Amino acid sequence: MRGFRNCFLSTAAIAAAMLAVGVAVARADDDDGRSHRHGHKHVLLISVDGMHAIDLQRWIESHPGGNFAKLADHGVVYPNALTTAPSDSYPGMLALVTGGTAKTGGLFYDDSYDRTAYPSKSFYTSQNLPDPGCVGPAGTEITNFEALDKSLADFHGGGIVGQVYTQLDPDNMQRRLVNGVCKPTFPHEYVRTNTVFEVIKAAGKHTVWSDKHPAYEDLAGPSGTGLDELFAPEINAQDTLDAGAKPGDDYTTSFIGVRTYDTLKVNAVLNWIDGNNGAGTQQQTVPAIFGMNFQAVSVGQKLAKAGNADSDKSLVGGYADAVGTPGNALTLQLQFVDDSLGKFINELKKQNIYDETLIIVSAKHGQSPINVKDRVAISDALYANTPGFGTHGFEICDDTAYVWLSPELQQATNPATGHPYYADAKAYIEAHAAQLHITKLLDRDELARIYEDPFHNSRVPDFVALTEHGVICTGGSKLSEHGGWSKDDRNVALVMSSPRIKHARIVDDVTFTTQVAPTILDALGLDPRSLQSVREEGTQSLMRD
Repeated sequence: MRGFRNCFLSTAAIAAAMLAVGVAVARADDDDGRSHRHGHKHVLLISVDGMHAIDLQRWIESHPGGNFAKLADHGVVYPNALTTAPSDSYPGMLALVTGGTAKTGGLFYDDSYDRTAYPSKSFYTSQNLPDPGCVGPAGTEITNFEALDKSLADFHGGGIVGQVYTQLDPDNMQRRLVNGVCKPTFPHEYVRTNTVFEVIKAAGKHTVWSDKHPAYEDLAGPSGTGLDELFAPEINAQDTLDAGAKPGDDYTTSFIGVRTYDTLKVNAVLNWIDGNNGAGTQQQTVPAIFGMNFQAVSVGQKLAKAGNADSDKSLVGGYADAVGTPGNALTLQLQFVDDSLGKFINELKKQNIYDETLIIVSAKHGQSPINVKDRVAISDALYANTPGFGTHGFEICDDTAYVWLSPELQQATNPATGHPYYADAKAYIEAHAAQLHITKLLDRDELARIYEDPFHNSRVPDFVALTEHGVICTGGSKLSEHGGWSKDDRNVALVMSSPRIKHARIVDDVTFTTQVAPTILDALGLDPRSLQSVREEGTQSLMRD
């Protein structure tokens, strides 16, 4: 694909779409209307975490012979694609495979909250406290990230990569009362709607995925059976593979480290294409749905400078200017992903399945700000003093703050003021809006419209504090973050490619990453409406009816 038009939405137009829970009706059809809708035997889904639509445009323009360009030459590019809000990895990935937002999927962040859950056993034992089980007031942080692993000593997570239940430790999982029994809650048990993996598995096909934490076991869906294999080396484990890495360095602390880490997953995808398991040790059928996420670009955007494992100490993360020109480190990361895509394409051709494979490349989230001069680092400590936060409240802020009050105080009256705690909490946050750089505070009424009422849904935050562009909540040196609602957070890369698409084109309409899920089922000849989120949110496939 050559010559991108200037078809990106303005910041104002993106903002107008931010509160949308419906989806656009953008289509991607060849001249015959239905020529590539059905008949694919495989879908390769790739999330290049952090990759903006503008990154894709600029890379293709500057690397016309590269592999992103090759995909676009037989594909459809969607420059106005939006990921979910919150733009966190966890809901962002679920959007791609459920067809829904947090409204139906029920997960707002990997580090989140549930008013019906209780702390993990290890929460107590790690402090040498007796474990009370599921007693007392409910409500606790939900830690669906590396905190669930058995070990962070190396990327195996304390188990065998590719056998996720050997990596996850139930003692590290938050718990719920189930028929009076205090039971650990596995990641998939938080998901409220089914995934493409479950639908495809039910059709008798093979399903696999590779991601950054074993906690992505949630992709197996509410049944827990949707994935035949989750190949999940732990990214936040000690880097034991790169010379120069020091104790305490995980794979996100250097540019080379994250490329080394992503290569583990690249090799798993190549093994799947060759008809093996992710480790390459057992033969199996080539999956109908397979893929991975890349972390190289995300780390390239966020990490300020070279890490201990990087031999080139001149590397600087982030962008060189306001228009998205990648700096020297980010250029290396993008080239690594481009080269990896080339490996996938070549291996698909080698196995004679390229013509029957639909390739979709997108991103769970973007990253904000692109322009490092817009960066404003703040502390989010003030939220802990919010009336009603109490002993069971929770707040998470990367570049937008999500606040949950203690469940027992959420609807109670504050004896100190005679007002509802909720009203006092709202007044407190608004009074500190300048210090917290808040541009808009979403309260119960607005959140009920976008998601569900936080007084009745155990996962919906009590407040969402949207911040000024460029704000990140950090005391460190990282250049950018995600999780918010801005254009830089949400306007992500999206390209759909297949040899069956004879004429490359650009679809200017606003599209949503939720549309990827029904498109996957469409391509495999399965019913997109098999997905509960598709039915409930009205999500439409990118292919013509």
